[in-house]
Amino acid sequence: MNPAVEISQTKELDLPPELEVVNMTKQFGQLIALDQVSLTLKPGTFHALLGENGAGKSTLVKCVMGFYQPTSGEVRFNQQVQTIASPRDAQRHGIGMVYQHFTSVPAMTVAENLVLCRYESAALIDWKAEYEVLNAFMETAPFKLPLSAIVAQLAAGEKQKLEILKQLYLKSKILILDEPTSVLTPGEADEVLGLIRQEVVAGHLSVLLISHKFREVTAFVDEITVLRKGKFAGSGSVKDLTIADMAEMMMGEKRDPQKVEKTVHPDPTPVLQIQEIHANKDNGLEAISGVNLTVNSGEIVGIAGISGNGQRELVEVLAGQRIATAGQVLVNGEVYRASRREMFKHRVFVLPEEPLKNACVPQMSVAENLALRTFDRSPQAKGWMLLFKPIREAAQRLIKIFKIKTPSPETPVSNLSGGNVQRTVLARELSSDHINLLIAANPCFGLDFAAVDYIHSEILETRNRGVAVLLVSEDLDELLKLSDRILVISEGKFAYESPIATADFAAIGRSMAGH
Repeated sequence: MNPAVEISQTKELDLPPELEVVNMTKQFGQLIALDQVSLTLKPGTFHALLGENGAGKSTLVKCVMGFYQPTSGEVRFNQQVQTIASPRDAQRHGIGMVYQHFTSVPAMTVAENLVLCRYESAALIDWKAEYEVLNAFMETAPFKLPLSAIVAQLAAGEKQKLEILKQLYLKSKILILDEPTSVLTPGEADEVLGLIRQEVVAGHLSVLLISHKFREVTAFVDEITVLRKGKFAGSGSVKDLTIADMAEMMMGEKRDPQKVEKTVHPDPTPVLQIQEIHANKDNGLEAISGVNLTVNSGEIVGIAGISGNGQRELVEVLAGQRIATAGQVLVNGEVYRASRREMFKHRVFVLPEEPLKNACVPQMSVAENLALRTFDRSPQAKGWMLLFKPIREAAQRLIKIFKIKTPSPETPVSNLSGGNVQRTVLARELSSDHINLLIAANPCFGLDFAAVDYIHSEILETRNRGVAVLLVSEDLDELLKLSDRILVISEGKFAYESPIATADFAAIGRSMAGH
């Protein structure tokens, strides 16, 4: 045989198989979660699966992984129909999945987690032999981690690398990545996706990525498939599509989520002044160490940072949920302690993190939650008596304006989806014409493209009316898109500050990582 032909055939044998999902339907009772969806993941390509929450993305990959059995349709490898009855079957076909949340055992070492991930079991483990195999594997792996390191002591980026290493150790040729960068800094996200991209380009892997971040899609992905309401909504090559094109497929209308309209306010005045604020964590250790910040009218100030660096405690101080141990907060030049009376007087409104837990009463109705700001004031109250008809009428108006999807105003707010809980809080906090200061913490966490786009537009419209906005978010793309000025909080202190027009992306990433 010609040596060149032999080498070519060997390389072709090493390529991942072509994965096809053909006319797949999955029905749960009367609900059709997937309706005749097809997708092709070509060998050695990086493919993104896009769509709003509830579009069917998770259902599709769970059918491919064997968690669900499709009602109809096929999965094919290299044009051969295969039945995948369980995740073990998927692994035998070389398919592995990396989930949004870490699945490694924190108290174990990297080596122990890698051995644990294998499906076969043994009564005894020959650790000398295992370490020989693990060291050889680590030499060829795209990520390098110390085998003796305890997982609990790894940084978030290293933990995500371990999740991917486990799949490579199992010899997966097709990787399904479900929001793999949601807990990473921008630098860590780019490093992880960049190294996976190298494996794809080398022909070692095919990747199917579920992501809500357009920046990741445009930077690393070859092709996309879009689902909308359980149906195929479009596909194409990323190099031939704009972000507006992708958004149109997902949302069913022509919109550009990156287009931001801002109104310049010529005479900004200080609204929020944070002066040498200190506050403790729940365990009594200091969370915030003497931070200073001013937010002016008609300005969005963004605070970036990895979770756990004091931003939650700072927001809780401003929202009246945590007592500062030192320093003071001024609103409109007056000392502010975040009481309900002061919030009403200074027109301070808050979109807290985890709204169902921190901004709602889950057992109460949507109408009652919408009235938490106003229930004791006219026209919703007369003296000590609540007037339920005006409360319901106000709720119906806000449900319509803010497009809250609820069976009725009397539905318990806990029955709503995460996006509609956030819309309920948004309606309550932003419906006032007299808002002066808005404090928003991770307002779009876990929401789909349409909900994110809607909330961003509402925050920008509020800012354009001259409101001062403090936006705390772990999503740097969100901050870069919305903010006029950006700060990074690290270990309870501000480590970086810049107007958004001159912000240094690399410096922001280094500051977030603590360098």
